[in-house]
Amino acid sequence: MRPLEGIRVLELSTLLPGPLATLILAEAGAEVIKVERPGRGDEMRTYVPKFGTDSSNFALLNRGKRSLSVDLKAEGAVALLTPLLEQADVLVEQFRPGVLDRLGLGYEAVRAINPRIIYASITGWGASGPHAETAAHDLNFCAQTGMLDLTAGSDGTPGLPAALVGDIAGGTYPAIMNILMALLQRERTGEGCQLEIAMADNLFTLMYWAIGSGLAAGEWPRSGGELVTGGSPRYNIYRTADGRFIAAAPIEEKFWINFCDAIGLDAEYRVDSIDPQLSIRKVGERIAGATGSEWEQRFAGKDVCATLVVSLEQAMQDPHFTSRGVFDHTLGGGVDAISALPVPVSHQFRGKAQTRTYPELGEGNAEYLGSD
Repeated sequence: MRPLEGIRVLELSTLLPGPLATLILAEAGAEVIKVERPGRGDEMRTYVPKFGTDSSNFALLNRGKRSLSVDLKAEGAVALLTPLLEQADVLVEQFRPGVLDRLGLGYEAVRAINPRIIYASITGWGASGPHAETAAHDLNFCAQTGMLDLTAGSDGTPGLPAALVGDIAGGTYPAIMNILMALLQRERTGEGCQLEIAMADNLFTLMYWAIGSGLAAGEWPRSGGELVTGGSPRYNIYRTADGRFIAAAPIEEKFWINFCDAIGLDAEYRVDSIDPQLSIRKVGERIAGATGSEWEQRFAGKDVCATLVVSLEQAMQDPHFTSRGVFDHTLGGGVDAISALPVPVSHQFRGKAQTRTYPELGEGNAEYLGSD
């Protein structure tokens, strides 16, 4: 039995943060019922590339859920959903602050129907504050919290994050943590609660080291100037002779010594505290003297904390990840199955590897609402 079997989740969210949060709950056994607008459904359905009738993005994020097609603005929508609200353990919504209140589905209205419900609201900026109503996406949260500034290159231009950090680390994961804590609290008190998950707020946690430096020492970090922003030879990226790259992170002294030995760095450049930029250049010169494959061979079996940068396609074929079953679960959808999205649910909680599909729009209306 998976740990969340018997838990019913009503999802009123689109795109990424909420759907990924409820996917994780579903993979741990929860019954997730996704409410979508008629005709078009979740905006993510329209994205490309396609997998089956909808986008691969939607399919990956909504594996194993059920779908209802309901116009929340229509008269009678609240009455239609009331039986589900009465039985739900968790509601996850991702509207701008105040929208669901105007539709009769705000926390107080839902709490009056079901006082045990855990009502999780995921927003960009939170329900209050000057930015609360400001339209924004992941990149904007990274920019407004100072995170993007720390990615600037040599010309001062910030880099685009390769992952949607605000949506996932600021939205999805905090939502999961707080929902699980709220369920535990409900076991003790019998009462549900409202959870406010502000994606921008939660990004500051990821910059603990930068905040500590600024507040405790008055040394606010600079892009290219600190240990993890390119200011140290012990945490940097170096180009190889064949145009590939080595990601080197031998931060601790024992790893740094091993790394320097492996690349043959002269002793005068190993004391990197004297002139970090000079040490960076000299390490770069050594790495540029051999190909990526040659460095892989030289580093093999040595504690150097240095790895070759590979593509996502190559990473998914890595024997390490395949041997651990990271991609064993599969996603079906009327076409050939593909690997399901790996989620951070321990294997004993996720159950045996299996193929599950994603829902067609409104396929659960007859079962849950008694209508087409």
